[in-house]
Amino acid sequence: MKAKYPINLSKSLTFIFILGLMLAYDNFTIGAWVYLALHGTYGILWLLKDSLYPDKQWEQEISLVNAVLIFAIVSLYWVAPFILISRGTVPPPPLIAAAIATNIIGIFLHYSSDAQKYYTLKYRQGLITEGFFARSRNPNYLGEILIYLSFAMLTQHWLPFSILGGFVVGIFIPNMRKKDKSLSRYPEFEQYQASSGLLLPQLFAAKFEDKETAVN
Repeated sequence: MKAKYPINLSKSLTFIFILGLMLAYDNFTIGAWVYLALHGTYGILWLLKDSLYPDKQWEQEISLVNAVLIFAIVSLYWVAPFILISRGTVPPPPLIAAAIATNIIGIFLHYSSDAQKYYTLKYRQGLITEGFFARSRNPNYLGEILIYLSFAMLTQHWLPFSILGGFVVGIFIPNMRKKDKSLSRYPEFEQYQASSGLLLPQLFAAKFEDKETAVN
């Protein structure tokens, strides 16, 4: 089976899982509803993205054992709603507002940059040095981090932050380094690397000006 199947299964069950927690713990506070809206919608958007502009890294074939492992790893993100809803804590309004704002920025970066990458590479191979990728080589990862940061903020608990940190250190950064190594085969990559950040946008470096090439 493809690697995307266990991921998509987890995303598709997220809304149901959170709603089930709300019913099981009789928790229909504003925090629970906001969390359901943010994380549940994120799962739906992920499925839409996969149908419109799928990520080729999730198209690889994997074994059933690896599929179960991937599902278990991705489902660690369900720890956040469990903590929030089972504990019955209600985030204060300023924190809710900050989490929603963080989530919106993350959604924008994640899905928009993935769309740019997919449709650019569909018609032209090479470096993508414009748009979302002009100052950051991984705006999609930055967006995903912000999305899960917003979920962790609502829980007001250290564990979801630790899980997110584990994903960043154990999965995201190695993948970003691997991508840099792959892109280094392009002669213009060194200049592009100097003008862009690995994750955070590099705002004060000279902008890469080569318009002939356009990321993996």
